[in-house]
Amino acid sequence: MDRTLANFIRALRNSEVRISTAETLDAFNTMELVGYKDRGFLKRSLSLVLSKTEDEKQTFDNCFDQFFSFDDIHGARESKAANDPDGDASVGSEGSEGGESGAEGESSDRGEGGGTGAGAKKKKPQFTAVEEEEEDLGPGETSNAQSALGQLLMNDSKVELSVTMSLAGEKIDVRDIQVFTQKGLYTRKIMEEMGLADLNREISDLREQGQVPARRLGQELRRRRDWLREQVRDYVEKQFLLHADTTGKRLREELLRKVKLSNVEHRSFRLIQEIVFRMAKKLAALHSRRRKTYKRGQINIPRTLRHNMAYDGVIFDLHWKSVKIDRPKVFAICDVSGSVANYARFMLMFLYSLEAVMPKVRSFAFSSDLAEVTELFERNKIEDAIAKTMRDYGGGSTDYGQAFQDFKKLCLDDVDNRTTIIILGDARNNYGDPRAEILKEMYDRAKRIIWLNPEPRNSWYMGDAEMRKYSAYCHQTEVCNSLMHLERIVGNLLRTV
Repeated sequence: MDRTLANFIRALRNSEVRISTAETLDAFNTMELVGYKDRGFLKRSLSLVLSKTEDEKQTFDNCFDQFFSFDDIHGARESKAANDPDGDASVGSEGSEGGESGAEGESSDRGEGGGTGAGAKKKKPQFTAVEEEEEDLGPGETSNAQSALGQLLMNDSKVELSVTMSLAGEKIDVRDIQVFTQKGLYTRKIMEEMGLADLNREISDLREQGQVPARRLGQELRRRRDWLREQVRDYVEKQFLLHADTTGKRLREELLRKVKLSNVEHRSFRLIQEIVFRMAKKLAALHSRRRKTYKRGQINIPRTLRHNMAYDGVIFDLHWKSVKIDRPKVFAICDVSGSVANYARFMLMFLYSLEAVMPKVRSFAFSSDLAEVTELFERNKIEDAIAKTMRDYGGGSTDYGQAFQDFKKLCLDDVDNRTTIIILGDARNNYGDPRAEILKEMYDRAKRIIWLNPEPRNSWYMGDAEMRKYSAYCHQTEVCNSLMHLERIVGNLLRTV
C-alpha cells in the first residue's frame, strides 16, 4: 500500500499539486492511522494533508477518483447487460464482438453459474473474412478453462481482474507512458503480462477439438478476451491522463513561452494567462522577501557602539550594514494598436500581477491619443480591464508624437528620480512628428527609461520606424516579443532597483 500511495502522490505532483517531502511523510502517517477500509474517510483525510488551495483540492478530488477507481470492469458489463436485458447481441467483427461479449458473459454467469453457458437466445453471428466462421453452438455445458487468465475470465471475478490488471501495469511501468499513440503498445504489454499467450494457445486448441463443450468454451473465452482488451485499453488511457497529460501541457506551455505573442491564437490566451500569473508569482516570491545581512558584510560601527553602551563599552552584539530595498515607481506606456496589442495585453497583465513587489504601477494606453488606465485596473479584474483597454484605445492610427505630448500634459511633473518608465511599442509613427524632445525631458527626469520593441533589431530603422531617434533617450532598449523575454526583463528590473 505504501507503493500505491507513493504512486498517487506522484500523480498529484504531475497534476501540479505542490507536495513537499514533509507532506508526503504526513500522508503516509495518515494512511497508517486511518487505514483504507473507508474510501471516503481516506479521501478526506489525505485531502487535509496534501492539498492546500481551493484549486489544489479540486485537482486532488479528480485525481483521487481516477487513481482509485476499481469499479470499471464490472460497471462496463452491468451497463451492457442493462442495455440488452434479453441477452440478444449481434456479433460483428472481432473488435465489436469484444464490446458486446461483456453482456453475454454476464448473462451466462448469472444463468448457470461460474462454468456453465447462458440460456439466453442469440442471433446468428456475422464474421469478417479474417475471422474463421463458427457455428452457433447454443446454450449448454462448457468445459473448464485451464489457463490462469481463462479461469479468471470464466470465474468473472471483477476484483481479481482489476487487481491483476493493476499489478501487470506496475510490472510494465505503465506510468511511464508519455504520448497517446503508445496506448496500443502498453495495452498489448499488459495483456501479455496477464497471460495472453497461454489464453490464445488454449483458445486455438479448443477450436480444434470435436467436443461441443470444449468448442463452446473456446467461443466464450474469445469473447471475454476481446472484452478484456477493451478494459485494459481504458485502463491505459486513464493512466495516460493521470501521468502523462500534464507533461504534454508543460510542453505546450514551454512552447508558448518562446513563441511570438503576435502569432498566438486566441484560443491559447487562457493558457498564456495562467503562464503569466505563474511567472509573476515566481518573481514576486523571489523579490518580495526583505533581504537581510546577518553576520556578514561590513560592521555598522555607530549602531554597534550605540547598542552596546549598556555593557560599559564591551562589544557583545554586533550590528551589520544592510541595504534598504526601494521599490520602483513604474509608469507603463503601451501602444495598443493592432500590430502590438497582444504584447501590451500580456505586459500589463504581468505588471499588475506583481502588485506585491511593484505596488506603484501607473498604466497608459494609446494608439494616437494617450489616456491613463490605472483606475480601470483598480476597479476591474485584470482580464476585464485589459479587454476594455483594448476596445476603447486600440483603434486609430498610431501617433507616438501625440502620445508623448499627452503624457507630458498628464503626468510629466510626477516623474522623478525613483521612476522607471517602460515603453512598449514598435516606434512606427506613420511618418508623423516623433516629438523626441519630450522623450528627452522624460529621460532627464526619470531614473530609467526602458523601451521594449516586439520587432527584431534589424527592423528598428526601416520604413516609418523612429527607433533611431528614440533609442538615444532610453537607458535600455530590448527586443521583447515573447513571455520569456518579458519575464527576463521584468526580473532584471526587480533585481537592480
